[in-house]
Amino acid sequence: MTYKFLLFDLDHTLLDFDTAEDVALTQLLKEEGVEDIQDYKDYYVPMNKSLWRDLEQKKITKAELINTRFSKLFAHFGIEKDGSYLAERYQFFLSKQGQTFPGVEDLLKYLIHQEYELYAATNGITFIQTGRLEQSGIAPFFKEIFISEQLHTQKPDAEFYEKIGARIPNFDKNHALMIGDSLSADIQGGNNAGIDTIWYNPHHLVNKSLAQPTYEVDSYQALLELLDKL
Repeated sequence: MTYKFLLFDLDHTLLDFDTAEDVALTQLLKEEGVEDIQDYKDYYVPMNKSLWRDLEQKKITKAELINTRFSKLFAHFGIEKDGSYLAERYQFFLSKQGQTFPGVEDLLKYLIHQEYELYAATNGITFIQTGRLEQSGIAPFFKEIFISEQLHTQKPDAEFYEKIGARIPNFDKNHALMIGDSLSADIQGGNNAGIDTIWYNPHHLVNKSLAQPTYEVDSYQALLELLDKL
């Protein structure tokens, strides 16, 4: 099977979201006068991940997630805050974070040299993702950047990929690969859309989900070696 269209997830695959989130949270919490910053982070991070899972499963809306997560965070510590205002401030700080993993630019340069068409396919907020891509310097490697907020659908919905396919000239899903770290979003999304997938799994997690990746790699070098064989 020869692949041509590579759809890359961003966070945790190319962009270092954990570092970006940590810096942005620190800036927000300092601005709000929080002294026990680590305590707040320890509560926020798993809560936020749980909310994103609820969003993937359509238990909540994107607006609910964005506008309530920080009010819930402060409420846990007995403080009432305007969640919408804090969301705006956090988005501002996060949009300035462009940290990538080591080797990302070399990976993307090589793939373009090999004549792959590269596209970003990310769940997220347009303002944040476009800002972070600009800060990262990797935006020019992609022929187009697809963000769930703009498409009005998200991974793992098949519609997300259908809309992407409709905007890529001569797109053929039989020659496309979805590459990402998330089993529930990237891999399940590829399964739902009938697109082959590569599970980027650098931490060697065990797949306990129903999502079935076509391939699995644990490093960028392993990804390149796999693509060279296909």
